[in-house]
Amino acid sequence: MEEREVKKPEGELPRHIAIIMDGNGRWAKSRELPRIAGHKAGEKSITDVVRAASEWGIGALSLFAFSTENWNRPENEVSFLMSFNRNLLNNRVKEFHERNIRIRHLGRRDRIPPSTLRAIDNAVEMTRDNTGMTLNIAFNYGGRTEILDAVRSLCDDVVQGRVKPEEVDEDRFRSYLYLPDMPDPDLLVRTAGEMRISNFMIWELAYTEIYVTEVLWPDFDRRHLAEAIKDFQGRERRFGAIREE
Repeated sequence: MEEREVKKPEGELPRHIAIIMDGNGRWAKSRELPRIAGHKAGEKSITDVVRAASEWGIGALSLFAFSTENWNRPENEVSFLMSFNRNLLNNRVKEFHERNIRIRHLGRRDRIPPSTLRAIDNAVEMTRDNTGMTLNIAFNYGGRTEILDAVRSLCDDVVQGRVKPEEVDEDRFRSYLYLPDMPDPDLLVRTAGEMRISNFMIWELAYTEIYVTEVLWPDFDRRHLAEAIKDFQGRERRFGAIREE
């Protein structure tokens, strides 16, 4: 598919899109290939979606690359995912930088191998001052872990007298999240037909519109992203209020 075949969706675009990239294993299994072949095939989808979102003027894109639960996968798959994500960043960071994309890490730093962590830090530092789309790489990330880490930091500040309990509201709590200045996603896309959020951005997804597609991640491209955006544009977002008749 040629990139020029898909036009930018008309109308108001979501400011922030989050994606749970699912179905790599099933894609590989259906072709009688090892699971890692599905992850490799998914690289082209990542590249195309990042390019499209940036070209269309999406403010932020968050990709769920590796969860805190993914450490429980077979050792050889975990090892592959560490090197895969390291190589993907090393191979694409120059292009993303030239596209004025700012890369940020969303998640914990512990347990990430030094070489993979260096690739993340290098991408973050190289693109720090870019003013285009922000690309959040959720790596070693868990929604519950993020909230627990925030609670621990907040409790420490309360104990140390830096914060009074009565001062804690949603804005104050948000300041303890991993990327507190990041706007909540307007749209969550999940591939491979799974109807759950899998511990992804639990706090941030409170009022996010959810779009699920049966398309497996290695088959997902900007055409499907455009379909998700068009579906989003047809939603009525009330945030708990009611529509005026």
